[in-house]
Amino acid sequence: MKFENLRLHSFGYEEPAEFMTSDEMEEKMRSLYERAKLPFGRLELQTGIKRRGLWPKGTRPSTIASKAAEKILKNFPREKIDLLLHASVCRDFLEPATAAQVHFNLKLSPHCMISDLSNACLGVLSSILMAGQMIERGVIKTALIVSGENAGPLIEETLNHLNTDPNMDRKRIKPYMASLTIGSAAVAFLLTHASLAPDSPKILGGSTLTDSGAVELCQGDGSTQGLMMETDSEALLKAGVKLSQDNWEKARGILGWENSQVDKIIPHQVGTAHRLAMLTQLGLPTDRDFQTFEQFGNTGSAALPLTLMKASEAGFFKPQDKIALLGIGSGLTSTMLGMEWA
Repeated sequence: MKFENLRLHSFGYEEPAEFMTSDEMEEKMRSLYERAKLPFGRLELQTGIKRRGLWPKGTRPSTIASKAAEKILKNFPREKIDLLLHASVCRDFLEPATAAQVHFNLKLSPHCMISDLSNACLGVLSSILMAGQMIERGVIKTALIVSGENAGPLIEETLNHLNTDPNMDRKRIKPYMASLTIGSAAVAFLLTHASLAPDSPKILGGSTLTDSGAVELCQGDGSTQGLMMETDSEALLKAGVKLSQDNWEKARGILGWENSQVDKIIPHQVGTAHRLAMLTQLGLPTDRDFQTFEQFGNTGSAALPLTLMKASEAGFFKPQDKIALLGIGSGLTSTMLGMEWA
């Protein structure tokens, strides 16, 4: 997929005011750690995650996604939004679409199309590809993509399960460790046709590959009242890196890039092991990426977009930088996009 006229007009994010450190989380599991003879400090040591954010209990994904979007709409006419996509793992309810609540909150036009687009941690990147093709073909001129991820219910339910299961031991705890790395954040992207933002960053295109044979390696189920997820982290890492390697080769061919031409890298934010394994296997330097997982954890579909925004705020990008967005989501699916900064 290649784009000639797709621009990242603007973006906004919302982050929690409250955070739980990895040390605080382990303290909540003190009896389990002592019974299973688990060393304190292992969670941060293995993942590199110092803390993860938590919204107040009962916070809806639509509420935080709307707050992120409002930061864009202060400077853009909301009646000109043609398409709204809600792209997070978390949602308010099964029916109607959470996008309907966001549309109501933002007071968007009745002519604005809405939909939820869920694809695990790839929801925002998948939405960029879908909306980007509509903009490129001239079907629409603007698309607002939002995500509101809330780790609270998952963390609460996981800690409760680990602390109350009398049979929990070193082996049984492993499928739940990934759940303890999840964080919270909300993001919003405004995509437009180049005619509306000629001087904004360009989204050049990219590719997607899927390995559905890995569909059982990470699965979660539940609702806003509670959520449980089990992950085979070692197998998921191995399969994810292999899929990412194949997809990067495909993306490079579409973009016409060599590794040496990539100026900056924004990967999905999982943790230390995932970062090093992916960059090493893709042959990309480890001194050109930007990281947020240490302070925010893995914020699902908001992770890569939030990292892009934080990198922009930090002055990480220079004009004409070629930026690789390296996405991976359980399923497994990999989406990789190329950008050129303005």
